[in-house]
Amino acid sequence: MYGAERQQLLAQRARRDGRIDVTAAAAEFEVAPETIRRDLAALERQGLVRRVYGGAIPVERLDFEPGVPLRDQTNAAEKERIARAALDRVPSRGTVLLDAGTTTARLAGLLPADRELTVVTNSLPVANQLATRNNYSLHLLGGRIRSTTLASVESWALDVLRGLTIDVGFFGTNGFSAARGCTTPDPAESAVKAAMVTACRKRVLLADHSKYGDDQFSRFAELSEIDIVVTDEGLDEAALDELKQVEVEVVLA
Repeated sequence: MYGAERQQLLAQRARRDGRIDVTAAAAEFEVAPETIRRDLAALERQGLVRRVYGGAIPVERLDFEPGVPLRDQTNAAEKERIARAALDRVPSRGTVLLDAGTTTARLAGLLPADRELTVVTNSLPVANQLATRNNYSLHLLGGRIRSTTLASVESWALDVLRGLTIDVGFFGTNGFSAARGCTTPDPAESAVKAAMVTACRKRVLLADHSKYGDDQFSRFAELSEIDIVVTDEGLDEAALDELKQVEVEVVLA
């Protein structure tokens, strides 16, 4: 296969799947990973993809933030394992924050019934799961609801968060990396996430491996502000080494 043909197929796969993984593409096309990286560099120069850690994403995705149902289906098995691993970090009593996100929503559904917790969230899916639990004191942050993420944002949420001190916060993210921290596409949602980080004594990031290196527009936290990253075993050794440099605890689910 000529290089131009392979690059065309890679561009098509990127649009279809939303991402190209270098290792998987190299195995499929029976070429060295360095060859795929050169192909992706060529596609990036043509304006068709943007290279990220371990692969590339189509440029169309830079202007597209998927809704909750689509995000929940992506890496669903990994998200379930991450949520179960995060249960070990939930206190037996005290205050807990659950950020908006499909993995944090899975954690909400797994919270045990024998604990006495005060739960703060800006997520409608999280609140819906916990509203009928009598042993939980649920506080839903107000504000404008983003239809894409079903999260409350802007001043009403920010004003309340300034006065809160929370024991443990569990956060979702669209992208994270040692270099760029935790990022999300929307500045309004990023501002609320940043205020949540400030309000929490301990911060736990829940993010599957595909989000590593996929840096988004607006940063809400440096990785040095995160105490624990719970991710899955798909995260490669190079990424783990980078995370160790910022001295964050990593839990592989």
